[in-house]
Amino acid sequence: MVPYEYYVVLSALLMVLGLVGVIIRKNIIAMLISTELMLNAVNIAFVAFDFKLQEVAGQVFVFFILTIAAAEAAVGLGLIMAIYRMKKDVSVEKLTELKF
Repeated sequence: MVPYEYYVVLSALLMVLGLVGVIIRKNIIAMLISTELMLNAVNIAFVAFDFKLQEVAGQVFVFFILTIAAAEAAVGLGLIMAIYRMKKDVSVEKLTELKF
């Protein structure tokens, strides 16, 4: 059996990787993927602590985070498509104004 500490370390590494991806990347789609990676890191941490504490609350939080992540992906991709149709580019540096 794998100790829960390994899952916590994996979760921390994925969180750092996602945070670096959000900070460094200039593409909105890559930033959206990095955000999804960070949400999955939180899910792994919740499941690891749920396993350690022998409770069900972590699994309930994971369910809610998965639904939020799905909604975030749908809304985010919809916004990216609308921005691409208007500006023909999805670079963060060129999208500095809120008006079209």
